[in-house]
Amino acid sequence: MLVTLKTMKEEVSFESVKEIFTEYLIKQKHRKTPERYAILERINAFDGHFNAEVLYNLMQKDYRVSLATVYNTLELLLNCKLIIKHQINGQYAQYEKMFGNNTHNHLICTNCGKVKEFSDKQLRISIQTRKFAHFYSSHYSLYLYGLCNKCKALLKNS
Repeated sequence: MLVTLKTMKEEVSFESVKEIFTEYLIKQKHRKTPERYAILERINAFDGHFNAEVLYNLMQKDYRVSLATVYNTLELLLNCKLIIKHQINGQYAQYEKMFGNNTHNHLICTNCGKVKEFSDKQLRISIQTRKFAHFYSSHYSLYLYGLCNKCKALLKNS
């Protein structure tokens, strides 16, 4: 089912994602709690990156969950490959959903820490069609480090 999820990208329905999560919870003998599904639903509404604290604060508006529940659920979603974790420049962990997202890369400013996403069809095709000896790749992340225009201008003027 995961391979189907990865190849469908934008065509993935939230019901399909819930089904994958439910199957994972059953297989791993975890409880199917309303809190876990509420967190998954909130993540589904995100575009881009988020961290556990932001997710926790957003959850408090509609649903009472503890920060521990948020972290535990993020770990479950990582394990079943529905989200990906980014640890950029030693900052706090950021997450993003793997379902419904187009493959993209990250430009990271080494001065201010700003992260900008970009897509490049030619690069994506090159990486996805690359064959590796004794290795099957399922997904990738590309991080390019440098200076954003704002920081470059500030450093140039100082």
